[in-house]
Amino acid sequence: MDTDFPARAIIDLSALEKNLQQLRKCDPNVQAMAIVKANAYGHGGAQIARAALEFGVKWFGVAQLAEAMQLRKALKDFPQARIFTWIFSPDADLEAAIKADLDIAVSNPQTLLAIASAVRAAGKKARIHLAVDTGMGREGALPEKLAPLLSAAELASEEGTVAVSGIWSHLARGDEAGAGEAATARQLANFRQACEAAEQRGFTGLVRHLSASSGLLWHPQAHFDLARYGIAMYGLTPNPARATTASLQLTPIMRLEADLISVKKLPAGHPVSYGGTWVAPRDTYIGIVPLGYADGIDRHASGKIWVAANGHKYPQVGRICMDQFMVDLGSGDEGKAPLAPGATVRVWGDGSQGEPTADDWAKAAETINYTIVTGLNPRVPRVYI
Repeated sequence: MDTDFPARAIIDLSALEKNLQQLRKCDPNVQAMAIVKANAYGHGGAQIARAALEFGVKWFGVAQLAEAMQLRKALKDFPQARIFTWIFSPDADLEAAIKADLDIAVSNPQTLLAIASAVRAAGKKARIHLAVDTGMGREGALPEKLAPLLSAAELASEEGTVAVSGIWSHLARGDEAGAGEAATARQLANFRQACEAAEQRGFTGLVRHLSASSGLLWHPQAHFDLARYGIAMYGLTPNPARATTASLQLTPIMRLEADLISVKKLPAGHPVSYGGTWVAPRDTYIGIVPLGYADGIDRHASGKIWVAANGHKYPQVGRICMDQFMVDLGSGDEGKAPLAPGATVRVWGDGSQGEPTADDWAKAAETINYTIVTGLNPRVPRVYI
C-alpha cells in the first residue's frame, strides 16, 4: 500500500465471491468467464483473476491482446486458466499470443491467414473463437460474410493450424426492456443460425457464448454454454433503471476513500473553486478531498454528489478540480469543525455508511456506473481485503 497517497480503493474479495455465487444461481449449468478487461474494470486485473480462480472460475476475458498477454504472465502459475481476447491490430504479434496459449477471436478470413502464418512461426496450433456480428455492428462477421469465414476456418482446421473451440457474439441491448427485448430476440435468432451453420460445417462441441451480465441476468434463452461475467461480478447493475444492485442481491466490491488534507473555516459569501459557482451561504467549514478528475472523479458530478464519514453526509461543493475537490462540512459545534485533517471520508462504496454508490456518481455525472469504476486512475492504490 502506498502510504504517501492520501486515498485508496478498498477491494473486498469476499464480496466478489458472493457476487459470483449469486450470478451462478442464474444458471448453474453455464460456465463463467470472468471479464477482467480494463484492469478488471479498475479493480486490478491480476488480483481479481487470481481471486476468481480460487473461487472456481476457469475462463477469463480480456479485450486488448496486450493486456491479455500481461494477464498470462501474471497467471504463469495457473496454466490451466483460459484467457480469451478479441481486440488487436492487423499487424499484432499473434505468434506471441499463440505461444501464450490464448483463445483468440477471429472475425474474418484475413485474420485467419495471419494466424496461420503465426502458427508456423510458433510451432503450435492456435485456438480460436469465431466472432459473429448478430446486430452489434462491432466485431464479428455479418451473416452474409459468415460463409467465407467458416470456409477459411474449415481449411485452417484441416491444415492443422487452428482448433476452432468457440463461437460468440455480443448483445447490444440486453440490458433494456421494451424495444430492447425485440432487438435481443433478433440477435438471438441470428446467433442460433450462425451456430447451426458452423455445426453443418462440422464444427461441433464449440463453446457458444452470447451473454454478458445483462444476458445472464435477464435472458435465460441466451445463456448457451458460457456467460461472460462483467459489471455484475463487480457488484454493479448493468442498468439501474431496470434493476437496482440491491434487487439483484449484488454487492459493490470497491470502496473509494480518502483522507482530508485540509479543513478550513470560510466566512459567509466566500466562493469555492474555479468560477466561484458555489458561495458559502453561511460561515462554514470546508474539507479538501485529495482526489480529482485526474483520478477519475467525474467533473460533471460537481455540486451534485456527496461524501460520508461517521454516518454523516457532506455535500461536494464547487467545481471538481484535477487533483482535489471540496466538501461542505457545515458550521460545526461550538466553533469546532465536524472533521479534522486526516479524517477519512468515503467517496463511493456500497452505501452502507451513507456514502454514494457508483450508481449515484453515475447519475450525478449523467453517465453509467461502468465509467465511474473503470475511470479510477491506477495511481490510486488498490488494497485487497
